[in-house]
Order: sequence, then C-alpha cells, then structure tokens
Amino acid sequence: MNVNQSQKDSLLMVYVISDSIGETGELIAKASVKQFDTTNYLIKRYPYTNSVDQIKPILEEAATQERALVVYTNVDVDTRAYIHKKEEELNLHMIDVMGPPMDQLEDILGYEPMRQPGLIRRLDENYFKKVEAIEFAVQYDDGKDPRGIVKADIVLVGVSRTSKTPLSMYLANKLYKVANVPLVPEVPVPKEVYKKDNRRLFGLVANTQKLYTIREERLRALGLNSSAKYANVDRIEEEVDYSVRIMKDIGCTIIDVSNKAIEETAEIIHDYMIKRF
Repeated sequence: MNVNQSQKDSLLMVYVISDSIGETGELIAKASVKQFDTTNYLIKRYPYTNSVDQIKPILEEAATQERALVVYTNVDVDTRAYIHKKEEELNLHMIDVMGPPMDQLEDILGYEPMRQPGLIRRLDENYFKKVEAIEFAVQYDDGKDPRGIVKADIVLVGVSRTSKTPLSMYLANKLYKVANVPLVPEVPVPKEVYKKDNRRLFGLVANTQKLYTIREERLRALGLNSSAKYANVDRIEEEVDYSVRIMKDIGCTIIDVSNKAIEETAEIIHDYMIKRF
C-alpha cells in the first residue's frame, strides 16, 4: 500500500468505547498500533459508556478525523445495534472486540451470552480479594499479631496440630480473612479473642489419639525425640481439656476435626458464615 507523506504526518486517533472500564479495548488498541512503525497516535478511552446519548458525540467526532479507529467492547444488544448503524452511516473504521468471540461461543454452546457489562472486572476483583485474604492469613498466622483478631472475618482457635494454618489458607481462597490463635495452657489467651463477635469464632478440637499420632509424626519428620512433651498423651489431654474450657468461655462454635478433611471443615465454617451474616 502506498502511503503519501501527509497521511504519515496526520495523527491517528483511536477511540475506545466500553460499557465497563475499557482496559480490554485499550490493550487491544495499543497492541495493534505497536505493530506499525508510528508514534503519531492518540488513544482516547471512554469507560462506562453504554447509551446512545453518550456514544453519539464520540462517533461523530471520530468521523471528523482524517485517520480514526473506533474500538468497542460493548455487549448490550441495543447499544451494539446503534454502533453498527453509525458505522455505516459515518463510514467509520471499527473493531468489535466482543461480537465475533461471543457469536462463535454461542454457536458452540448453543445458548445466548448474558450480555452483562464488566464481568471480567468482577473476576479480577475477586482475584485481588483472594490475594489479600491469603496475605492476611500469612500475616496473622499462629497468633503472631493479635490485631489480626480484630480485623479478621473468621478467627480459629485450637491446640497445635488441629489444622488451623491450612484451614486458614483454604478459607482465604474463599475470600475470608482468617486469623488463627494457638491455645496453650501456659500462654494467656489474647484479650481480643474475648472481645470478638463469637459468631466469627470457631474452635477446632481433635481426640487425643489423633493428635498424638500427628504430633509424633511431626517430631519424627523434624528428627526429634518422639518422647518429647509435645507428643506426650497426658500433656495432649491437658491441652485439649484446657482448649475446650476456653472455647466454651468465649462462646465459639466448636468443630471436631478428628476425622474431617480440611475441605470438609472449611465447608462447615462457610455454611455457618452464610447463615449468620
């Protein structure tokens, strides 16, 4: 294609119209323009633009430009129909980002798309919430900082080896901010636990034999003597009895995790939270 000097010198205007924030359309526009040897372009993004009154002046402005491209990601049927109509009327160059993929998927799946703006944005928001919840679980694991008890959606309490940490991480993937607090007879329970809404408190208990087996295996893995106090049956019984007294005192929901998988315990807690809040 022969391009004269005036065409090379004129500014390329790219209009990105979206019924959401417009990141997808802008990214595609930038990636496409970068394939050409030019820096003489301007991208204008119009987020949350989904009505005729909003779109009309943008398309009319584009029609006055010597070189213009309109990129749109709108999914609403009426909006798309209007844009298609103006494309012909104003003789505009346009890229319909969402149309062809949705048409093909509709043909494959056999049913119509939801046509709801911003769905991918909602997924992204959930992703960042999940990351935040995981970071929270790490920061406030094992009672490291009692301030986490105040901020947490869920607080887990229990003796060592009742799966507090892995359960905290699993619940974080369900977007809950979880703090966990170990219960040890010689260590005072943080005052924040007693002030916490007990609907958000969950106590994890397990039978003595189960804890003995887990702790013995833990010591063996660490290369330590299995006769240590940590894996002593009498000591474990003392800890369990103490933990149950504390749990009853703070009024938390007690869950026996002796024969439960992490996923099962998490689902129980999730169900409680849905019913309570």
